[in-house]
Amino acid sequence: MAKKPSIPKGTRDFSPAEVAKRNYIIQTIKKHFETYGFQPIETPSFENSETLMGKYGDEGDRLIFKILNSGDFISKVDDVTYSSKDSASLTPRISEKALRYDLTVPFARYVVMHQNEIDFPFKRYQIQPVWRADRPQKGRFREFYQCDADVVGADSLLQEVEFVQLYDAVFTELGLKGVTIKINNRKILSGIAEVIGAKDLLVDFTVALDKLDKIGEEKVKSEMMEKGISENAILKAQPLFDMSGTASEQLEKLKSILADSEVGMLGVSELEEIISTVDMVGLQSASLQLDVTLARGLNYYTGAIFEIAAPEGVQMGSIGGGGRYDDLTGIFGLKDVSGVGISFGLDRIYLVLEELNLFPNSLDSSLDVLCLNFGKKEGMAALKLVSELRKQGLRADLYPTDTKVQKQFKYADKRGVPYVILLGEQELTDGKFVAKNMKTGDQKDYPLDSPQEFAEKIKSDF
Repeated sequence: MAKKPSIPKGTRDFSPAEVAKRNYIIQTIKKHFETYGFQPIETPSFENSETLMGKYGDEGDRLIFKILNSGDFISKVDDVTYSSKDSASLTPRISEKALRYDLTVPFARYVVMHQNEIDFPFKRYQIQPVWRADRPQKGRFREFYQCDADVVGADSLLQEVEFVQLYDAVFTELGLKGVTIKINNRKILSGIAEVIGAKDLLVDFTVALDKLDKIGEEKVKSEMMEKGISENAILKAQPLFDMSGTASEQLEKLKSILADSEVGMLGVSELEEIISTVDMVGLQSASLQLDVTLARGLNYYTGAIFEIAAPEGVQMGSIGGGGRYDDLTGIFGLKDVSGVGISFGLDRIYLVLEELNLFPNSLDSSLDVLCLNFGKKEGMAALKLVSELRKQGLRADLYPTDTKVQKQFKYADKRGVPYVILLGEQELTDGKFVAKNMKTGDQKDYPLDSPQEFAEKIKSDF
């Protein structure tokens, strides 16, 4: 007996209904990307390893899928390296390419390679899959789509304000009310690391802090100590964990804590400007909330950082995030090009919309009209009618065989088809067809040589 096929853990097949719902989210996001002036680009699914490695920190590097070189790659490895069983030294010898971990680093590479063709500031969006060798769990997959928008070549904080508005516009149209846009600034975290005496351990400090909502305060502190951050330094950072109040109240407390840190005070100033501007322009359904423990573990962030929390009561990790990176292109040789970007977590947004039953009912149907098949002569007339309905913009199909009518109706019901057309011998003789509303059971005759009236009726229903 043949072995039952399977797919790798952390990957999924998508049914037609699931694809329709995913496309609904993607099209909504894409519409707003373009409304805000972003242009689409695409990059390869895999990059040279050197493009990706070292850009995400140690934890990120471990989650990058490596691609084995083609051919007899093992023969090119010397005996000493092979026998050492050291993956760090062996991997570069047998793998020169890797699946992309995110869309941001490939975008930075794209900007550097195409800098003479780009008009700055450059606003791009990108909707493509990425891969991470992570442990699969609810809302966390090894293959998933990112929906990114970035601006490079402009250091104005108005870009951050615009991204807050963009998040709000997308989630409002999706009907996802009560979303929280959390904001912080990496300069504030740098300032805190500086004043507590852990400036040289900033990366370890932020990586541990980024896990606060996942593992809790005590485990975060334990991890910081394991990374070499002293107990006294962690004690000095305690006000960070205890911060509460309105955004303005928290910013005042931060000014007191960071009074001796120039970079920290700059971060406070940037947040004040972003938050006050957002308050002035207003939001439709989302709320902007200062979260001074928000860290975002990726090393390339340097300014404002965002993370999007689902509405209260929905058990889900972040459904989006991003931030300012002042010199990401510098890793590829193009210095002093500031950028800021955000990402929508398509898969998690899908799960949230599903849980809250927010997908439109119209997505359940992949056809507007199904024409039943009553035989060869009737089938040819039905095919001609279906072709005309398609020209009218309807999603129309003809059942391929003249099997039992009951079976054809059952097929239409399973497909969620709202209208079924009956075109039998008598209808042909009378020069008409019958359209049946599958929901109400109502039937109406229409002229066979002029189906436009029926097409307009269907369109008005939708």
